[in-house]
Amino acid sequence: MQKYTAIIIDDIEDARKILRADLTDVAPEVEIIGEADGVMAGVKLLAKHTPDILFLDIEMPDGDGFDLLEMLSTKPFKTIFTTASDEHALKAFKFSAVDYLLKPINQEELTKAVAKAKGTKDSPQSLALLQENIGKRIGKMERLILNTQEKIHVVRLTDIVRLESDVNYTRFHLTNGNKVLVTRTLKEFDEMLSDNGFIRVHQSHLVNIEQVVEFVKADGGHINLQDGSYVPVSSRRKSIVLQALETL
Repeated sequence: MQKYTAIIIDDIEDARKILRADLTDVAPEVEIIGEADGVMAGVKLLAKHTPDILFLDIEMPDGDGFDLLEMLSTKPFKTIFTTASDEHALKAFKFSAVDYLLKPINQEELTKAVAKAKGTKDSPQSLALLQENIGKRIGKMERLILNTQEKIHVVRLTDIVRLESDVNYTRFHLTNGNKVLVTRTLKEFDEMLSDNGFIRVHQSHLVNIEQVVEFVKADGGHINLQDGSYVPVSSRRKSIVLQALETL
């Protein structure tokens, strides 16, 4: 069994103790090589030790997790944020494709986060977008991280025409004609984008309402989009789609 190292930074001792015990139960291959109770203590610890995984609390008495990351010249580890934060913050994490664990931490979610951490490292783009979105208390999200096997795409929501389900994958169709396939379900993106100008018109299709050219009622109903494509509208969603178009 391959071994991995980890550091926990959290100002609450009981939170560190519980996470350490949970890791022993669900991820015995992960060895805790250090703990810290704040930003400055964490920076000093990371100057001495480089873990594979960093479990990082956001709000601490002497700053937040972003302050800590900004003080580091390099980040050769995977960061998993641990947070008791609100719904807005959780949506920011999803938009930024950065892993987080919501306190109290669920062991199943911890197992999934550790499994992902073994194969990936954080991207500067993801962390920067997370920090931007966490601070954006007013207004809608503007950009989305699409993490594929080949690249990390930073996409503006206005550049997305539509999303199409492909079993457990989602294919993004962009205004420049490019297509990006992401290993996440359409349902997840529907939850993220429904408050940002996107509407589910069919079990397999989510569209940017600003990209709609017309709604054709004939033959069951479909929507024509600005890129020349069209998508079907399911009968049970027809009234919702019409209502959304009437508010434009």
